[in-house]
Amino acid sequence: MESFFTFLEKRADDCSSLLCVGLDPHLSDLPSPTAASARDFCLNLVKQTSRYAAAFKPNAAFFEVFGAEGWTALKQVVEAIGEESHRMGSRIPIILDAKRGDISSTAEAYAQSAFENLGVDCITLNPYLGKDSVEPFIKNSERGVFLLCKTSNAGSMDLQNLLVMPMGSDTPMPLYIYVAKLAQQWNEKNNVGVVVGATHPQIMEMIRAAAPDLWFLAPGVGAQGGELEITLKSGLREDGKGLLLPISRAISRADDPGRAAAEIRDEILRVKNEIKK
Repeated sequence: MESFFTFLEKRADDCSSLLCVGLDPHLSDLPSPTAASARDFCLNLVKQTSRYAAAFKPNAAFFEVFGAEGWTALKQVVEAIGEESHRMGSRIPIILDAKRGDISSTAEAYAQSAFENLGVDCITLNPYLGKDSVEPFIKNSERGVFLLCKTSNAGSMDLQNLLVMPMGSDTPMPLYIYVAKLAQQWNEKNNVGVVVGATHPQIMEMIRAAAPDLWFLAPGVGAQGGELEITLKSGLREDGKGLLLPISRAISRADDPGRAAAEIRDEILRVKNEIKK
C-alpha cells in the first residue's frame, strides 16, 4: 500500500517544486466577509498556482469563522483541488492546517471529519497528548500528519525549548528534539512528518540531525522573516527532498499570484542547485 509521503514525493517530482501554497482567506483580503468570498478567493488561488504547488494547505480557522457555511466552502475548495489534480493527471496533496490534538476517542472523530467527510490527505496535529491521540490519524498509511515540533511563532520557546529527561535516558534534551525523535519512531507507515519553523534555522538543523528521514513542513519564509536559502540548507534531506515550504501572503497578495508562485518555485530550485555544488 502506498503512503502519504509517497504521494507527496511523486507530486514534488511532477511539478519540480517544494512549494506548499497556503490558502488563508484573511477577512482583510476578501471583498466581503462571507464564506462565499473565502471560497472564491481560494478557488482563484488554486486555479492560478496549481501548476507550481507540491501541496495546498488550507487553514481551517479562516473557514470555521463563518460557521457551517464556512465548512461547506472549505469542502468545495478541497473538491476543486481534486478536480485540478485530475485535470493535470497529478495528485496534489491537501494538508489541513487545523492543529488538532485530543484524547483518542475525540481524535477518532476529528480524523473522520478531516479524512472522510472533508476529504483532505493530511492534517497538522499537536502531539502534546501523546501517541494514542495521534494513532487514529495515521492508521491508514495514505493519510498523513505533521506534528507540531518547533513552530515559527516567537512564543514557541515558552514550552518547546524546555529541557526534558526522556524515560530511560540520563541526558536532557530540548522538547522539540524529543518530539522529533518520537515522530521518527511513529513513522512506521511513512506518513508522519513534523512542523519546524523556518524562523529557527539553527534549531531546524538540529532537528534534521535528530530525524534525518522525516518530511518537514517549514512555515515562516517571507512574511515571518525566515530566509529561503538558510532554510533549505538547514532542512533539506540528503536526497534534496524532505522539506515543504508553505507560502501564503507573498502569493495571495501579489498582483499576479500565478507568477508569484512560479517565481518562488523557480527560486527554490535555483537555491537547491546552488547547494548541490
